Amino acid sequence: MIRLALLRHGHTAWNRAGRIQGRSDVPLDEETTATLATRTLPSPWKDAALWSSPLSRARATAALVAGRSPQIDPALTEMDWGQWEGQQGSHLRSDPDSGFRDIEDWGWDYRPPGGESPRDLRARLLPWAAALDRDAVAVCHIGVMRVLLAHAMGWDFRGTAPFRIKRERLYVLTRTQTGWTADPDPVRLEARTP
Repeated sequence: MIRLALLRHGHTAWNRAGRIQGRSDVPLDEETTATLATRTLPSPWKDAALWSSPLSRARATAALVAGRSPQIDPALTEMDWGQWEGQQGSHLRSDPDSGFRDIEDWGWDYRPPGGESPRDLRARLLPWAAALDRDAVAVCHIGVMRVLLAHAMGWDFRGTAPFRIKRERLYVLTRTQTGWTADPDPVRLEARTP
């Protein structure tokens, strides 16, 4: 049995503006950096293997909450949003010709123009996750987390998601010989003691 705890990176200026980041390398904002410096991984995750997306917002989040540098793997890079990166989802949603859909209407094969689908993302994530040989924390992105949680929970990106991803929480998946499952309750980061 291997457990994998997923943690979403902290806020960036683009998050706060509602802009789609995808693979754009937008750093953490100053407020988030200060806040994350006061947080730490809870036990037993402090000694788990630490992984991160190569994007700076994930790497910085990992280093701040774990107090050490993560191992980097490109498989953990956010979903490629193609031509929509940098745009605001609210503007795309209001344009009926954009093709933009809310997550509840995606299905596994929904693809932004020039981007990748959840199925594409799953194809690069599952081999990475299958190769884990010990419990691990992966600091990554909401798209990565959605795909891995959907896979573990059997959700097909249609209808209401069976999870809600919040920041500063670990979403724990367990891999056994029969496949992946997801713990129902996320685990909060802890306050760092001086």
